[in-house]
Amino acid sequence: MNENESSNFDTFRDCLTTPLIQKSVEKPSPTKVRKNRILRNATERNTRATKLVEVKEAPNDIEELAEFIDYIASEIFTSLPETLRTLTYSAWYNSASLQSQYPEDFPKDKAHSILNSLPPNIEESLTTYNLLPPLKTLTEFLTPVLMEYVSKVTNAPPPASVTRELATECEICERSWVPLTYHHLIPREVHAKVLKRGWHTEDHLMDAAWICRACHSFVHKVATNEELAREYFTVERLLDREDVRSFAGWIGKVRWKAR
Repeated sequence: MNENESSNFDTFRDCLTTPLIQKSVEKPSPTKVRKNRILRNATERNTRATKLVEVKEAPNDIEELAEFIDYIASEIFTSLPETLRTLTYSAWYNSASLQSQYPEDFPKDKAHSILNSLPPNIEESLTTYNLLPPLKTLTEFLTPVLMEYVSKVTNAPPPASVTRELATECEICERSWVPLTYHHLIPREVHAKVLKRGWHTEDHLMDAAWICRACHSFVHKVATNEELAREYFTVERLLDREDVRSFAGWIGKVRWKAR
């Protein structure tokens, strides 16, 4: 998986985790049941023997459930269409085709058409672990999971007012004891040129980072607005510069004396 797909997998796994944990808690009280310890690695799955475990008493039950969720999420996610696995707000926002495929109110019939094509081993695995609710098909069980996933990956990023509340340290020097400022990763002065030349799409124009005043001033000292827009439009790209890393290392050790 590439970085974007890996991030989406984490989101999908989170969406799947809640209903699976809820179903596991509903399981009848303690009897010994036969389970397949299913691992993500295909070779290990084929060679690992079936193992008896105590549903409530085995000390590794939680670890085993987490292992299974990771496995089943991977099996389902990798069976989804590529456009769904790599879907992002930016791609969705700038593509009429993706908006048509995955509308804001993602309908159940579209989810059903995707989930009906999942391989049979997924239902078999959920049944083995007694995690498929009675009187529900696999498609019915997974439909709300898929709908939640689509909603999350197509949601617009939070506004600056929200991200400020979450920021606890400068994103460059990592100092947590200094005030933070709002740095437009694509400077406003060049927005018109950025759109005209196709460097970025409109939805990225307000991308920002919360950095301290010292780092903010240094960034604008070492690169022009146009260079920031074209080359250094993420914190990671800024930190790829040796001069920015050196400055961050130095300023990160500075603690101003109280007057």
